[in-house]
Amino acid sequence: MLWALASEQWRTLLADSGMTNYDTILGRMVVDQRLCTEEEVRKCIEEKKTRSPENPSTLEQLLLEKNFVTTTQVGRLKNLIRESKDASTQIPGYKILGKLGSGAMAVVYKAKQVSLDRTVAVKVLPKKFVQKSDYVERFYKEGRLAARMNHNNIVQAIDVGEVGGLYYFVMEYVEGKTLYDDLSQGKIFDENEAIDLILQLASALGHAHSLGLIHRDVKPKNIMINNDNVVKLADMGLARETSDMKAARHEQGKAFGTPYYIAPEQIRGLVDIDGRADIYALGATLFHMVTGRVPYEASSPSEVMKKHLKEPLTPPDHINTALTAGISEVIEGMMAKDRDNRYRNMDELVTDLRAVREGRPPLLARQKFNVEALEQLEEGMALETMVGEERMYSEEVVGKYRMFIIILGALSAMLGLAVLLLLMLK
Repeated sequence: MLWALASEQWRTLLADSGMTNYDTILGRMVVDQRLCTEEEVRKCIEEKKTRSPENPSTLEQLLLEKNFVTTTQVGRLKNLIRESKDASTQIPGYKILGKLGSGAMAVVYKAKQVSLDRTVAVKVLPKKFVQKSDYVERFYKEGRLAARMNHNNIVQAIDVGEVGGLYYFVMEYVEGKTLYDDLSQGKIFDENEAIDLILQLASALGHAHSLGLIHRDVKPKNIMINNDNVVKLADMGLARETSDMKAARHEQGKAFGTPYYIAPEQIRGLVDIDGRADIYALGATLFHMVTGRVPYEASSPSEVMKKHLKEPLTPPDHINTALTAGISEVIEGMMAKDRDNRYRNMDELVTDLRAVREGRPPLLARQKFNVEALEQLEEGMALETMVGEERMYSEEVVGKYRMFIIILGALSAMLGLAVLLLLMLK
């Protein structure tokens, strides 16, 4: 998970503040890590300027004095700064240009690949995870899985390696923003704009699924949009091969994913997760885009996941009344709790999304019939149909009922005729 970069104006302010290189880097990192706001750092910078030369203060001291950060947080940031310096000197063939962002599992740098003179992104595994073999293996696995894919809407893997205990993964650099950046600022996407972006993601995920890979963590923070409005799916950290049953059994019963967007079968930790889990997460992302809110909200991750399992989905067009019924039907189909009731694959989803985009109804989302039952009808087999808890009558019973109605009608007609004759005789 990557935090967005601070604004260029903010970076310019830090560069022009006359601070030491360490204070400048620290100022950027506390904001990038969301430990405090740009305004809080500005206050510290202004106060630093008012301190007398006899009693100078560093930005670190002022942040601590005002309780904007803790000593533990500063210690962690110092480790990250030290690792940044290591990365800038140790990775052969790459020149580190600056830090793009960081999260719990990795730090990402902007760099230049010297041999090809191109800008790339370099993801580095923090040293605290290097001693844990499963983290290292997951890091390498992400690189290997990403390298198997070649699609315009997927961030391209370039290299993965290790040098001096530093594990790194080089990938395509995307100049732009994440979908999360827009959503966190309160943007609600126009229906057609949202469909256009989701179609690109559906194409990317369809490519991954065709290679036997499932992403398992589709969410706004892993969706990048470049300056040409081209979508790039990123972060294969939780991706898994559907054929990797050893990994599936190892993860059985564990929920891997992000609570706001996770599919019910992932919450249950089922072994046979497939591409329909990505369809659910993509549906939750689309829901967020067109309504401005996540599908389920609660006070804790566990409560959010319980709602994914049990609580009915509020139709998106009930929240945003400007939406068409068609897009709402598509999202509800994508987010069906029972995966057998979802779209079977990305091709089906794309068909309905294009239909809605063109003002036509989403036919696949509206199909409620049982295909197997239709096949049985073609073979002339008798069926017993269930509607809710009521059993429908068989053809034999219906035939007898019809015969009874005919006889009753005939008797009624004869009785009416007899009455008429009696009246005439009088």
